[in-house]
Amino acid sequence: MKIGIVSDTHGQAERLREAMELFRVHAVDAVVHCGDVGSERCVELLGSADAEAWLVAGNVDRNIPALSAAAARHAVHFAGDVVELPLGDGRNLVATHGHDAAILGELIGGAKFPYVCHGHTHKRRDERVGAVRVINPGALFNARVHTVAVLDTDADTVEHLIVS
Repeated sequence: MKIGIVSDTHGQAERLREAMELFRVHAVDAVVHCGDVGSERCVELLGSADAEAWLVAGNVDRNIPALSAAAARHAVHFAGDVVELPLGDGRNLVATHGHDAAILGELIGGAKFPYVCHGHTHKRRDERVGAVRVINPGALFNARVHTVAVLDTDADTVEHLIVS
């Protein structure tokens, strides 16, 4: 399964649109946004993907009711702190924003999920902590280079892609 991972758009709809095009080109099966989406327009863009989309709120996503309503309108799976994406083999990928160190630490340390995705730092990350692969796609806002990631669970590879 190929999963497009994005985070920290902070309302940058044009960059998110470009990221969604990269995901289309890479034929992702799902998209997960790790928080700080920043606007209902960005939620709409997630819902327009050729793939099912998941979204978790971040620390700057203040209007949760509006984002939740937009997610419902555009068939985006939405959660406040943690969202789980089924991988189709009985396992789940989990995403959180990462601003709550206790939640992130519990997800990584619990070793219940093979992949833990997060944002918040605006810095790319791909590392193994025991049996858990921890992935941060980078950010589409306030980063030296704007990046997203594509995870291929069959090959167990992560590729970070630059968004112009």
